[in-house]
Amino acid sequence: MKISSSKEKILKKVREALSNPVPLPFPKSEGNSSIFQPQEKDLDILFAEEFTKLSGKFAFCMNEEDARNQIQILLEQKQFNKIYCVEDALKKFFTMPEATTDLANCDVAITSCHYLVARTGSMVLSSALKEGRTASVYAPIHICIAYTNQLVFDTKDAIKGMRQQFDDLLPSSITFAAGPSRTADIEKTLVVGVHGPKEVYVFMIDEL
Repeated sequence: MKISSSKEKILKKVREALSNPVPLPFPKSEGNSSIFQPQEKDLDILFAEEFTKLSGKFAFCMNEEDARNQIQILLEQKQFNKIYCVEDALKKFFTMPEATTDLANCDVAITSCHYLVARTGSMVLSSALKEGRTASVYAPIHICIAYTNQLVFDTKDAIKGMRQQFDDLLPSSITFAAGPSRTADIEKTLVVGVHGPKEVYVFMIDEL
């Protein structure tokens, strides 16, 4: 098959370019190190700072009993009666005035999470959890109960942990949720709680 002269010229230029590659101007910057500065603060402090920047509400708990006391006080002060919680392991943290399976009309949803990402102040949820990601989207108030041993620095650390936890058979959906939902689509004015929870709480329990 005869190759046209114009095509031959193009191929010649490609071969020359491949045989004489242009050196990278900044070779040390090409994926050899993280673009983020290494953390200097403890992960729990970093998470609390980043999470509260996103209008999340953070509470550190010395142990599970402290968490139960703090959560119960919050529920009573806010008069949250219709509580949506489908994880049996979490029901020890509060007295349920009125259990509900109606997520859309509950007062508050209480869930766990897989990880807490310190650098972004976000919770890692997935379809593998009993309630999936729906509680963090549809509930008017979302409370997440987590432990300090679930803290990781960056998103890639959370993904790595998920791969190890699920033996590379990752859940069909993985969600990174942070503070209350927000939008500035209406006349560029920030509005909170339009398409998700108006308030998001994280109760972090110290895991010694």
